[in-house]
Amino acid sequence: MEGTILEMDVREDIKNKQEPFQKIMAAIVGLKSKEVFLLHAPFEPVPLYGVLTAQGFEHTAEKVAEDYWKITFIKK
Repeated sequence: MEGTILEMDVREDIKNKQEPFQKIMAAIVGLKSKEVFLLHAPFEPVPLYGVLTAQGFEHTAEKVAEDYWKITFIKK
């Protein structure tokens, strides 16, 4: 990995019934090639995969616990 690693935990947002989509999109806008966005979420955010793939990201997902996923997005 090279460059920036931007990390965001949206588990509390979702627990408090706040939609984190706009927060995520605002955060990733400045990422450049090979920079990383690490997302912590309470579930696998499958719909987000398509959105970020269209913006040039690849991803890997790891289920850490029943209610905890770590998803690594890398800008191509």
